[in-house]
Amino acid sequence: MKPATAITKITEAARSVQLLQIDGYSATETMSKSDYIGSTWNVDGYEWEVRVDPEYDYSRASWVALRLIILSKPRAVEVRAHFTGRLVDPTGRLQPSEDDDSISHVFHHRREQTKVLLVEKRDDIASAGYLDNDSLTVECSITVLRELPEVVFPPAATKEEVPSSPPPTPSSDLHKHLGELLESKKGADVTFLLASSAGGGERFPAHKTVLAARSRVFMAEFFGGMEERTSRVVEVQDVDPAAFEAMLRFVYTDVAPPELDDDDDEEPAAAATMAQHLLAAADRYGLDRLKAICEAKLAGCVDVGTAATTLALAEQHGCAMLKAKCVDFVTGSPETLDAVLATEGYAHLAASCPLVLAELLKSARGKKI
Repeated sequence: MKPATAITKITEAARSVQLLQIDGYSATETMSKSDYIGSTWNVDGYEWEVRVDPEYDYSRASWVALRLIILSKPRAVEVRAHFTGRLVDPTGRLQPSEDDDSISHVFHHRREQTKVLLVEKRDDIASAGYLDNDSLTVECSITVLRELPEVVFPPAATKEEVPSSPPPTPSSDLHKHLGELLESKKGADVTFLLASSAGGGERFPAHKTVLAARSRVFMAEFFGGMEERTSRVVEVQDVDPAAFEAMLRFVYTDVAPPELDDDDDEEPAAAATMAQHLLAAADRYGLDRLKAICEAKLAGCVDVGTAATTLALAEQHGCAMLKAKCVDFVTGSPETLDAVLATEGYAHLAASCPLVLAELLKSARGKKI
């Protein structure tokens, strides 16, 4: 008889399943496309919100749709979760709807959300039989993955055992530990106060030694002759709070925010705005790698609406590649040039970087447009 094979658990998961009942379902037809019904959950110590969109517009049809939002800050660098949703009949007369409506997502930031999960077309719900006395029930589940430490098994012994090579070295997890340090705020010896025009501001605790190790600017501030050397609170002007928070996370983890991921272009305008703010912050604090990442992202999303603003940004922060990309785009054709000249961004460019206008004119003449 063969010996029983031992089972080694290499992951753990926290899971919660809830039935969400919408009474008075017919009245949800009065809701606008932007309205939703929210339900707050607690899974694995995180606060989550499940949003039900009874009137989601997709492909010329109205759908009942779901999305999942993490309301808490991830304790580590990321949180991996799986989200499912289906219609059910509480009386048990009908089988649940197809169980292939699901989505997996890696969350990096508080209030990050998944893509929309389409459950059923509104026109098909009544005929499918899931409405009971004008009440619709949706079964949702959230599964959060917990990774366990890597398990390394020794090689099986043989009668003529040959010395084996050493086990492979585990990949570095330094970025995870530093990310956890930033989130926990333990040992923080400086707090950045991002001033707000409305008064007050957002506070970001951090560690001087970590910042100084990653940035020559922070090194000069905290370990040079500047007044910040003995300061416990440092006020920061003219930096977007969301961009500053993303910059701090990059300093600790070397991971750029998900908006800068080339595979995630669902909201290009928001991604371009984040890249612009983050490029300015990276240049201010001497984070050359982050600056290059932002420059590459902006170079890939130059269009009529962003070309002039991005060109001004490239000029102000010494981004030669991005500047050349914008100039080449603006002078690509007479139609493009006229369209850019009509934007508000061009007026800002003319006021803030007048010398660039001469370069645009020279380039346009060279192309004879």
